[in-house]
Amino acid sequence: MNSEVWNIANMTHARKPPLRHQVNWDDPDLKSLLDKTDGWGLDNRGVFDPVECELHVGWGAGAARSATLVYEANGVLVIEADFIIPVSEHVRIDYMQAGALRSSWGTVAEARAGKRVEDHANGIHVYWVHLR
Repeated sequence: MNSEVWNIANMTHARKPPLRHQVNWDDPDLKSLLDKTDGWGLDNRGVFDPVECELHVGWGAGAARSATLVYEANGVLVIEADFIIPVSEHVRIDYMQAGALRSSWGTVAEARAGKRVEDHANGIHVYWVHLR
């Protein structure tokens, strides 16, 4: 058994990052590059396999409406639907996971119209649901 003790503080294989970066925001090359990215947006929906789900809106026992679960992580579900749900509305999402029906309850924390071309064509809205 090796009894050698490693002291990470004394390791020198990695350089420390500089303490401060100076950026010249008026540099024409930087400005040109930033102008090319104007209007870009991040869309992470492709990293999770979409799952069909049923969405129950409000506290009542109203009829479920079809929607799609497009992302799930850390107490947040992202749902696509072709109908409007107000922010702060309580919802229940029913979907299949590992062959079993799963129900999650939460509140719509954020909503917006879909930004993809197919979202506009299909009237899709994207909702961030914070789970309880």
